[in-house]
Amino acid sequence: MLEDCKSGKIDLIITKSISRFARNTVDSISTVRQLAQLKRPVGVLFETENLFTLNQTSEMILTVLSAAAQEESHTKSEIMNISIEHRFSRGIFLTPELLGYDKDEDGNLVINPDEAETVKVIYYLYLNGFSISEIADLLTEYGRKTKLGNTEWNPGSITTIIQNERHCGDVLARKTWTPSYLNHKSKRNNNDRNQYRQRDHHEAIVSREVYNAANQLQASKGYAAKNRPLPVLSVVDDGVLKGYVPVDKDWTGFSAEEYQEVSESAYRENPQTERVAESGTHLNLSGYEVVRAQFFSTLSNPALTISNGKMRFNTACLKKFGDEEYVELLLNTVRRCIAIRPCSKDNPNAIRWGRLKDSRWSVSAISCRGLAKTLFDIMEWEEDTRYRFRGEYVGIGENKMLLFQLDEPEMIKIEEITLPPQRPEQDGTEGEQEEIVIKKKMMVFPAAWADSFGRPVISLACVNMLEQEHYAGAWDILRPAKEVEDYNLITSEELKALMREAERIMEGWENINE
Repeated sequence: MLEDCKSGKIDLIITKSISRFARNTVDSISTVRQLAQLKRPVGVLFETENLFTLNQTSEMILTVLSAAAQEESHTKSEIMNISIEHRFSRGIFLTPELLGYDKDEDGNLVINPDEAETVKVIYYLYLNGFSISEIADLLTEYGRKTKLGNTEWNPGSITTIIQNERHCGDVLARKTWTPSYLNHKSKRNNNDRNQYRQRDHHEAIVSREVYNAANQLQASKGYAAKNRPLPVLSVVDDGVLKGYVPVDKDWTGFSAEEYQEVSESAYRENPQTERVAESGTHLNLSGYEVVRAQFFSTLSNPALTISNGKMRFNTACLKKFGDEEYVELLLNTVRRCIAIRPCSKDNPNAIRWGRLKDSRWSVSAISCRGLAKTLFDIMEWEEDTRYRFRGEYVGIGENKMLLFQLDEPEMIKIEEITLPPQRPEQDGTEGEQEEIVIKKKMMVFPAAWADSFGRPVISLACVNMLEQEHYAGAWDILRPAKEVEDYNLITSEELKALMREAERIMEGWENINE
């Protein structure tokens, strides 16, 4: 309307009252002045106040009445906030239009079967590794309608649907609030106002487990961007790697405590493990020590370095495994040890730890936000320190693995050393010189190492890092990990079932491009 006034399309504005024209005194006065100063002045007639702005005496009266209108708006805003608070506290919620639901004659949410199919497919595909953009393109291709009837989908719409708790039957009231009644701009409610949540408010389209899992996946945006399904916690329940938990290097959804509990569960469920009896002459190894590999640092020793959310294996690690480009990383919090074993490219936890080209290995830093977060929490490491571990290769025939003990890392720090400015007579120049800052790489070792070369040897079994090598029978290095249901919102079998359900639903849709 203001633009039309400036272009000469409007000669006069008639409005009911000042409060309808503007609820802000400053806006009211400035707008009226702006209209009056146009090349073709435009007046505003307020019917209730019987006031015309082009009259010479109108501005003073307008100022007083605008201030009163502003205060009236403030009062109404406070009354509205109190009313909303009272409604929410009594369980009376506002239920705007939502995909998947219609409203009955009483205003209650009831499922719309056709729209509910779209909602289910969005959740099920997302949990199985489809990206937000891929889901939007797929729905557009099938011509599925939004709540407003549009067939063009965008990633923002998919994100909003995944985040909306109403799809699992709950209602969360007051997600946003308006700090100022003058500009009416809303902001996210971060404990600024009371929030009210009612579970099972209406019939759910997806289960609460599916909703929580999808939002947990979305919270780890760096992981979800790589189009991978929701990770599950599992543990190797027997064999040489008993108690080891496969780790997705990028997933931050599991806490250090959860990894610890799952690792410990393997020992609680199967505490007895048969071992081969040691035979032959027992040597008295009292007083002997296994010298730490850190004192004999060579390029031929396997090593793993972790710092700044990244990890790097040296070439010696890769050479031990021959031509294996993909490996799986497992963590045992009981033994405080990392294990690396070969795996297929299709393994959800597969790490491409190097590239083999012309029979030569090339290595590079690998992002590992999830693993780094877990290790730094468990081991209480310092964020600004680089940790390097010497590995031990263990192999029998086709069974091969690398082990890295976490308790004895090399710690590398970058220290800044400031040299004082030299005096003019020392270097032959005139004037005061600036300070010189030198960055120096420093190796840091635990104080406990000062009086020992390594770990005490009690028996021959302690010479190697693994006592498990004395297990009877096969080592079973490639033994699959067993899922621990108590720590997973959704199991891998349930994820597969959701994917089959999504495929079944889409089979009944018509592709508009065919």
